[in-house]
Amino acid sequence: MLAHAFQQLINGLALGSVYGLIAIGYTMVYGIIGMINFAHGDIYMVSAFIAVTSFTLLAALGITSVPLALLIVLVVAIALTSAYGWSVERIAYRPLRSAPRLAPLISAIGMSIFLQNMVQVTQGARVKPIPPLLTGGIDLFTHDGVTVSFAYSQMLIIVVTLALMLGFTYLITRTSFGRQQRACEQDRTMTALLGINVDRTISLTFMIGAALAAVAGVLVTVYYGVVDFYIGFVAGIKAFTAAVLGGVGSLPGAMLGGLIIGLLEAFWAAYLSPEYKDVATFAILILVLMFRPSGLLGRPEVEKV
Repeated sequence: MLAHAFQQLINGLALGSVYGLIAIGYTMVYGIIGMINFAHGDIYMVSAFIAVTSFTLLAALGITSVPLALLIVLVVAIALTSAYGWSVERIAYRPLRSAPRLAPLISAIGMSIFLQNMVQVTQGARVKPIPPLLTGGIDLFTHDGVTVSFAYSQMLIIVVTLALMLGFTYLITRTSFGRQQRACEQDRTMTALLGINVDRTISLTFMIGAALAAVAGVLVTVYYGVVDFYIGFVAGIKAFTAAVLGGVGSLPGAMLGGLIIGLLEAFWAAYLSPEYKDVATFAILILVLMFRPSGLLGRPEVEKV
């Protein structure tokens, strides 16, 4: 049915945009230090809880303007979550930067478990709901009695994601900081000899990735209206899969991978079996890695000699 398919297309684009935002954080960190930050999904989870707490406090203070509340919550979530991103780099990665690659990987997994348990202890294990903030939407068309709707929350997710994607592409490709990032990616020792503060560049990269996760956390809170301490693991695995699918180290690849996974989940859940949508996601990942190990938009890694 055309209308049903079009509705799933909109749903998949909104879901994939969230995955893409989180995946960009993975790919930025990997691009600069060559390691996956497995605590990144839990940074996203922390930002969602910050959003719930902030929305609740603003409602108690009598702030009812949705745009103002969204702006305040975004600023608070980005500021606090960026601090978490800096802390992860400072505690779990910087001391182990010269250690064997397995050591920071284990450290990041430990940080992930710590964040999960910290939120569970401080916020409780129950689901945290908030009242709907953005209700309604635009009815696009009706076909065979089925109306295709574009919810305002979905519009917000897609527009914000597109704006951030364009902004960070410009940041990486056109600014001095982007050149510093690319220099650190190629050779950190030579970059340091040229007078660039490598530690600061890496820390800022972690903070930027965490800020993107914060935006994703706020958008998901607005979209679904409910969060729990386990969402970071699920979304983190999906976003990591999106980054690998699109090509780890490629910002457009991360977004493309997120959109593919979001669309695949939406259509699979609608037309086949919702219980097996995760199986389909990872099956596609395996197929892509079998025939294109560097991902869809990734470049084969050249060994330096």
